[in-house]
Amino acid sequence: MENEFQKVMSQRTDEELIKIVTVEKEKYNPQAIAAAESEVQKRAIDPTHFEQIREKAAIENEQKEKVSTTVVSSGVRCIHFLIDSFIWVLIAVVVSMLIGLFIPTIDQIIILLISSFVYVGTFIAYYTILEVKFQKTVGKFVTNTKVVTLHGEKPTNGAILTRTFCRLIPFDRISFLFVKNGIHDYLSKTNVIKDTPK
Repeated sequence: MENEFQKVMSQRTDEELIKIVTVEKEKYNPQAIAAAESEVQKRAIDPTHFEQIREKAAIENEQKEKVSTTVVSSGVRCIHFLIDSFIWVLIAVVVSMLIGLFIPTIDQIIILLISSFVYVGTFIAYYTILEVKFQKTVGKFVTNTKVVTLHGEKPTNGAILTRTFCRLIPFDRISFLFVKNGIHDYLSKTNVIKDTPK
């Protein structure tokens, strides 16, 4: 088993190894720690880097802890779901009606395809545009909450896109009823927290 730990630790970066042997020791078993310490010695990593990385990791852990204590409840997430679903469906219906004014009556299958495209398109646009621009949807404005990274920072556009597309996963909408963060939070590495003034 120790050889396996040594192999795993040999693939870690210097920064990861230093974190493992300092601030993240409690997350690993003793054999993994020993393998990491052995790898640190083998690479002759400069000890002056230890303090810098330890400080950086301590700040990151503090930010993560701060975010995790302000993550909103499932009840608040349910309110988001109800408000945002209502508004999204309303937008989709209006867009469908506008398209219907300009497209003459055609085959039912074509109408169904266009409607499906409109509903999915408005869904993606609604969540992506609002969360990229404001870190909030209308539901989050109402509850004074916002989307952040695990460290409490503004998510990248890529993270918001991932978050939005993950909402299309079956059962994602009810996943937050069983765990603190839903599937789309977990996969996009984001959280929804109270939006407190800085």
